[in-house]
Amino acid sequence: MTDYQLLAAQLEALTDGVDDAISNMANAAALLYMSLDNINWAGFYLLKDGLLKLGPFMGKPACVRIGIGEGVCGTAAERDETVVVPDVHAFPGHIACDAASASEIVVPLHADGKLFGVLDIDSPVKNRFSPDDAAGLECFAAILERVLP
Repeated sequence: MTDYQLLAAQLEALTDGVDDAISNMANAAALLYMSLDNINWAGFYLLKDGLLKLGPFMGKPACVRIGIGEGVCGTAAERDETVVVPDVHAFPGHIACDAASASEIVVPLHADGKLFGVLDIDSPVKNRFSPDDAAGLECFAAILERVLP
């Protein structure tokens, strides 16, 4: 079980005094990638020009652009809510950037009250993400939101 309180404290320490969003997201992605069990991708898509565009991440190369409403990331952005998908192969319109991914969680990020992007985490294990993961990652995202432009 993941200690999300520890992850939150580590993210706060990593972002303290750092006023660069890309640097903070890069460290956040690395922290998640190294701390969460059974994941194969952790990173960010940033909302630019009406599309989600690839931001800092850890894992295999990924899709560069995702439309709002497309795939799990685009769906989370469109709904502006966390989306947990137990089996990505059963999700209508799933975008398969890595065929090894089996489940996914996406958490929206905000800056100045507007959608800024999404935190995306993939796992090669079906049903990897629980309600506890969703709550913990939403808290993690809220800490990161404090240091976004």
